[in-house]
Amino acid sequence: MWDKKLIEKLDEKIELSKLGGGEQRIAKQHESGKLTARERIELLLDKDSFVEVGGLVEARMTDFGLDKKKIVGDGVVTGYGKIHGKTVFVASQDFTVIGGTLGECHSAKICKVMDMAYDMRAPFININDSGGARIEEGIVSLNGYSGIFYRNTKMSGVVPQISVILGPCAGGACYSPAITDFIFMSQNNAKMFITGPGVVKAVTGLNITAEELGGAAVHESNSGVVHFTYPTDEECLLGVRNLLTYLPSNYEERPERMVYAAQADNSDSLQNIVPDNQSKPYNVKNVIDVVVDNGSFLEVQPFFAKNIVVGFSRINGETVGIVANQPNHLGGAMDCNSSDKAARFIRFCDCFNIPLISLVDVTGFFPGKDQEYAGIIRHGAKMLYAYSEATVPKISLVIRKAYGGAYIAMNSKGMAADAVFAWPIAQLAVMGSEGAVDIIYKKQITSAQDQKAERAKCIEQYNEWFMNPYIAASHGFIDEVIHPEDTRKRLISALEMLRNKRVNKIDKKHGNIPL
Repeated sequence: MWDKKLIEKLDEKIELSKLGGGEQRIAKQHESGKLTARERIELLLDKDSFVEVGGLVEARMTDFGLDKKKIVGDGVVTGYGKIHGKTVFVASQDFTVIGGTLGECHSAKICKVMDMAYDMRAPFININDSGGARIEEGIVSLNGYSGIFYRNTKMSGVVPQISVILGPCAGGACYSPAITDFIFMSQNNAKMFITGPGVVKAVTGLNITAEELGGAAVHESNSGVVHFTYPTDEECLLGVRNLLTYLPSNYEERPERMVYAAQADNSDSLQNIVPDNQSKPYNVKNVIDVVVDNGSFLEVQPFFAKNIVVGFSRINGETVGIVANQPNHLGGAMDCNSSDKAARFIRFCDCFNIPLISLVDVTGFFPGKDQEYAGIIRHGAKMLYAYSEATVPKISLVIRKAYGGAYIAMNSKGMAADAVFAWPIAQLAVMGSEGAVDIIYKKQITSAQDQKAERAKCIEQYNEWFMNPYIAASHGFIDEVIHPEDTRKRLISALEMLRNKRVNKIDKKHGNIPL
């Protein structure tokens, strides 16, 4: 038999590692409304599936009293486990250990499991709760971030990467989440900013709280940095589990097709949801809820750039990505932020073999000096590029308006859409009839005795001749004009037809998206 002291020493090391910063700091973590690093992993992963990697790692630095602060594990818990039975890799920073600060060994542990996730083609989830770079380790800690950023970029488009912000995330540390695919953030305790309130005040004289500068409300609505927010740690982590049900493990797989329970097709209600009055708004989310499987729509960035709605859903059990103009906001017009939001989502779906369905009701790109100065040309081009580049099945439904360059940007037939449908009330044109007649019939209107009556007559005539889907259909720009009550049925049929779509790309290094 082995000497018991050998086993006792191992058990002692393991227990020290599990304790992190100790009972007092764990209690303080709980008092602030936060879970510990290990409690978060337990909630995130399937029960008893976690296997730790690097649990006995300790920092090597001894300067500035770090030798007295050495903690087994060095402030981050790393390893792998399962979510819904599928392997994932995870890193969870431990704020109870030197404030969760990142040093050489801390970052090496994270890089190790990132490499494992890349090699095993499995998702990577990074739970952030850190005071940032460990100042005592100087440039070594900064170099640790370099290794993480490099791997984030290397893994992009290979496996899904998810960041969860459950505490402070400041300075350079913000850029790892920014490179990943989706960011979750708790509303109570999480903060993200490049420079904190103290620095902002010193440089600009502005008094601002950490919440006002980088809280969840700021990032879900103003900056668009965050994709999902939840009140607590627990809800954030359950949200991650839910998102992963829509995603494959890597770029070589398709999302798992869920067991589908037959449901009533309520497409006959669409005529009651969408007015045939082109200027009357409606909520496109109600359209989405009708055409997708019951309760399956998971909206991404619901509070940012509300004039476009994006998210994951299921149709007949198959995961799809939805991109839809929202007439309830800015009349559904595209602007800088909505273009960025849509382009990023489109590119993610294309990375991971998720078919795209576009619901089109767009008046154009939003006009005005502010948008032009903000670079609407550059931002809108991102969306055009994303749709053109995408090789997954692409299906479009023109609901009502499809005007100008924004019609093209919403996955038109000429952008290699695989199937384009339209309802009978759809209007495809360079612009709306009121703007068009002022150009085309200008002389006729200005020379008339009753200009108002003549203009109304011209609008009516233009609408009759041009503002319908049949001209576009006659040119092959629309595949079929369909009855609204057939919408879900036609989408299911098109998805089945496109299930084995393959596109051979030419061999090149990569394109140059207009960032």
